[in-house]
Amino acid sequence: MTEPRLDSVQCLGARGLHRMAYAEWGDPANPRVLVCAHGLARQGRDFDTLAQALSPHYRVVCPDVVGRGRSDWLADPAGYQIPAYVADMVTLLARLDADELHWVGTSMGGLIGLGLAALPQSPIRKLVLNDVGPTIEAAALQRIGAYLGQPLRWASVDEAADYLWSISASFGPHSREQWLALTRPMLKPDGDGFKLHYDPAIAAPLRAVTPEMAKAGEAMLWASYDALRCPTLLLRGADSDLLSVATAQAMTQRGPKARLQEFAGVGHAPTLIAPAQIDVVREFLLAP
Repeated sequence: MTEPRLDSVQCLGARGLHRMAYAEWGDPANPRVLVCAHGLARQGRDFDTLAQALSPHYRVVCPDVVGRGRSDWLADPAGYQIPAYVADMVTLLARLDADELHWVGTSMGGLIGLGLAALPQSPIRKLVLNDVGPTIEAAALQRIGAYLGQPLRWASVDEAADYLWSISASFGPHSREQWLALTRPMLKPDGDGFKLHYDPAIAAPLRAVTPEMAKAGEAMLWASYDALRCPTLLLRGADSDLLSVATAQAMTQRGPKARLQEFAGVGHAPTLIAPAQIDVVREFLLAP
């Protein structure tokens, strides 16, 4: 496997500057840019397989959202919120100077893309939402909240991979080699062992959400969705506990009237590593 170029950009937050790292594939002079944004507890290297597949057509940029991967951790955990992530991406897009911008976002990364694409004069021309919509099922948030931010440590990569599989089996079938490739960027060396790459404080805003806040947030997300003007592809794991059938169907009927593609045998969320999943994304993005 070829390796990506690694870079970073300085972003402005409520408490000063922070560095957002990103991996980049393909011709750096290509004016067609694809940004791939990851889920809540993940990082940009999740997209290595998809990025390599699409790099003949795009400059593919896969950021580590602040608090994750190689990016800085924030002094104030209150900054770990979607509007702040959208602001960081605006800074990244200014650096990339894209003539044509497409976006693939998994879970949280999809919500960041939704927020960005709904802005007036947004540069996003095509949007792929991977297993996420304006209504997020409470049971999925409780499941994720149960493990997010736990102080974990493992003696080996294999041990860490086994644990991560125990909380990620809903990603669907993967070979051991594929799973180890997804696991390695999730880890940071810690003495003679390993710990997770992210700031445990990313869990704080999630734990602070009240039912009233969730309802208000959902209303805002639907308003953003209804404001979308770009072609939108909605991917759904057929067994997803985060994106319900009812929400997915509603997304095909309102706003941009997303095209819906379900993947059997997968829950939350498809990893876009299987050739059939990559083909669906490629066909949508490259269609005239």
